Amino acid sequence: MQSAQFLGLRSITGWITVLALAALVLFGVSTITYERGITKLSREGDIRLELFVTYLRGVLEKYESLPELLARDKQLVNFFLNPGGRERIEALNRYLETINDISNAADTYLMDKDGLTIAASNWQEEHPFVGRNFSYRPYFKQAMKGHLGRYFALGTTSIKRGYYFAYPVRRDNEILGAVVIKINIDNVEKKWGDHDEIFLVTDPDNVIFITTHSDWRYKTLGRVTPLTEDLIRKSKRYPNSDIVAIDYTRVKNYDFGSIINLQDQNNQQKTFLQQVHYMDEAGWNVQILSNISPLRQTIIGVNILVATGFLFSYLLLVLLRQRRQRLSELKRFEDHARRVLQEANEKLETRVGERTRELVETNEKLLREIHDRKNTEAILKRTRSELIHAAKMATLGQMSAGINHELNQPLAAIRSYADNARQLLAKERIDEADWNMTQIGELTDRMAQLGIQLKEFSRKSSDNLDIVSFRGIIDGALEILSPGIRKNKIVVVMKIVPENLEIFVNQLLFQQVIINLISNGMQAMENSDTKELIIEACEKENRVFIIIQDSGNGITAENISRVFEPFFTTKPAGQGLGLGLTITERILKEMNGDITIESCERGARFLITFPAAVSIHGHG
Repeated sequence: MQSAQFLGLRSITGWITVLALAALVLFGVSTITYERGITKLSREGDIRLELFVTYLRGVLEKYESLPELLARDKQLVNFFLNPGGRERIEALNRYLETINDISNAADTYLMDKDGLTIAASNWQEEHPFVGRNFSYRPYFKQAMKGHLGRYFALGTTSIKRGYYFAYPVRRDNEILGAVVIKINIDNVEKKWGDHDEIFLVTDPDNVIFITTHSDWRYKTLGRVTPLTEDLIRKSKRYPNSDIVAIDYTRVKNYDFGSIINLQDQNNQQKTFLQQVHYMDEAGWNVQILSNISPLRQTIIGVNILVATGFLFSYLLLVLLRQRRQRLSELKRFEDHARRVLQEANEKLETRVGERTRELVETNEKLLREIHDRKNTEAILKRTRSELIHAAKMATLGQMSAGINHELNQPLAAIRSYADNARQLLAKERIDEADWNMTQIGELTDRMAQLGIQLKEFSRKSSDNLDIVSFRGIIDGALEILSPGIRKNKIVVVMKIVPENLEIFVNQLLFQQVIINLISNGMQAMENSDTKELIIEACEKENRVFIIIQDSGNGITAENISRVFEPFFTTKPAGQGLGLGLTITERILKEMNGDITIESCERGARFLITFPAAVSIHGHG
């Protein structure tokens, strides 16, 4: 009874009224939160579903026009008119294999008007299509009617999923056969499998053939009639697959989708928001299932927050009511509190003294650690300098063979010019002898210049930054690497805007960066048919942008994020320690610069950026 009086309620009726009011408020809050959450979830689902459909369309449209282009190929038309013997068929197989490799399709094959495969890109595989009849496939029937055939199915030979495009091969108005392209769409599931939502695609018979939930593949949403199931089996669309229905119940329909309950493989019921988009060009229903469990958790959190606020408001009213009683009690406890406070103050002073001593000791310890850290940083700085110098020496070692060849040629030429000059002088042909001596002078100047560049590159550098000519650094680097460039017949393309572009860097360290990147590009192009090195530099908005691009094999997507890691390399054993790009990145960061890499259509491209020399000099 005393507890009830304290809370301000003196009867059970009052408690019931308060609880009923709280339940009504929570129900209203839950309803509003749920409707808003579903609406927000549907908008997000629409965006993701549209992105997924756009991606699917892009995958299909990439190959949609290829069969028509191949059907116009005179080589295929002539083959139907004059099939020839085994050698002609084998040549056609190789031709289709080349087309298939270039287009990155799964399979490419040619069928006659009876549906018999007469040539295929997989003619050398264990189970080729050559000699097999696919006249029962809908895409072939559509092509024989003069239309572009489209169809999704599991291959009866390969048992692999694929989307088929077929187009008739004609001579005038006569259909001679059909050319078929099969594309692999497994990457669709891999690309979208990391999303929280479940994406699935169903065919006109409601069979799921693409899904980010692998357990649902080749199952149906809801029951299918025995007639439909029989037609699916006769079409051989999904051979060796049991068409099993997924048990689901539609709970509520909205304009933007439906709320459904699904039974998972553990017989646990889950609730999803189902949204559907129809792809009329393929006849597919593309669906997204968004789990509403997070929405339920949000509703619970909002209810807890509202209930807490409700309870807090009620308690506040109760506390205000009891304020007078508490004020009278406060006076009684003041003396006692004063005594307790005095004792606590004395204890606090004691603890403050102890804590002060501890802080003094800690401060001394921190000072010692700071001193040790400074010593460690100095050691690390010296180590970094030595590592950079060692990298220079390693680069010089790799260039030694080419430099030796570069020096031997002028030496041989000097010997030849000297012998010629001696004979010409003996014959008193002074002008010709003078020309030979001039050539000897030019050759020695060239050898001296190469020696100066190597000497400058090999010496240790300081940390001083200065405004230097970018063209001078590039020319020096190319002079050092010129033997390898000429030996490998590499074409160097330079575009520097403005021509007298100046940068604020450490000249020797930045030249090492350029040499590292050019050397990497030269090694990447060793086995390339086209060997082209592009060097671009420009200044925009007080920043300098430098691009170094090669025409090598490029870098795979999984390795791009790791190229700047220490000791990571894709070169064969014995051709590098994987430290060149790591050192390059650290050198640029210490000069307020940055470096990124991307794999382009041909080769790899490095982008270097840092503040322009004019802006730095102006602020300095």
